[in-house]
Amino acid sequence: MLLAPALVLLSVFLALPMISVFRASFYPGSSSQGATGISLMQYARFFTSNFYISVLRETILYALTVSVSCLILGFPVGYSLARQPPEKRRRRMILVIVPLTLSLVVVVFGWLVFLGRQGLVNNLLISLGLVTSPVQLLFNRTAVLIVLIQQFLPFAILSIMNVVLQIDPVLEQASTSLRGTPIRTFTRVVIPLAAPGILSGFTLVFVMTVSAFVTPRLVGGARTHMVGGLVYDEVMSTLNWPFAAAMSFILLAVAVGVLVAVNAVIVRRVARGLHAS
Repeated sequence: MLLAPALVLLSVFLALPMISVFRASFYPGSSSQGATGISLMQYARFFTSNFYISVLRETILYALTVSVSCLILGFPVGYSLARQPPEKRRRRMILVIVPLTLSLVVVVFGWLVFLGRQGLVNNLLISLGLVTSPVQLLFNRTAVLIVLIQQFLPFAILSIMNVVLQIDPVLEQASTSLRGTPIRTFTRVVIPLAAPGILSGFTLVFVMTVSAFVTPRLVGGARTHMVGGLVYDEVMSTLNWPFAAAMSFILLAVAVGVLVAVNAVIVRRVARGLHAS
């Protein structure tokens, strides 16, 4: 009974629309209005095109790069926050949470100003004499990666912090008392125990990155292609909803595949820990 309201809400506003979109992905032709029958034409069009395959490959590569980068940058921050006294941790967490309260459009346009030809970075480079004219910092893959990492880094930090909070510091002290070096303690004690949070943060960042389209479109420009941007174009410009629906579910299949794989790893690690105990 307690789950009933949430299940009804998800069924009405999530499951039913997804079923409708899934059905539209099997329509033949380029319009869903008055379309009948079942066809794999939309999926065949995607997987037989070198362009769409390359965009899917690039999207997955973006997601993997951003996810790994967020974990590498976020682990020290998450670990240090977890080991702070509660009062100090709450104050410092504000710096992590504040970026999440800003609108995505505001953040992206802030980066456009920051990295623009007349932006702060170019003005600083010119004033230091490192360059004589503004450098093109926008509309490339590097800029897209930087902005995506900045946007999703807080999610990795919070995921890691939550799991490190559950690790008893006595375990690290015991490793040190047994003559374990800081590196050995980190790799043999902290990392294995924090693995569920690391995998959860990786999954969360991966799913959000693989479906991003605002940041690649505004920061990367026409040179950067991701599947989310192609879906937006098919819906808003070309009005080819069946093909957009097919691409959406291909992207969903990639995200679900990662979720299933990570969940299997977590379950295996938990089962191994219970068996060892």
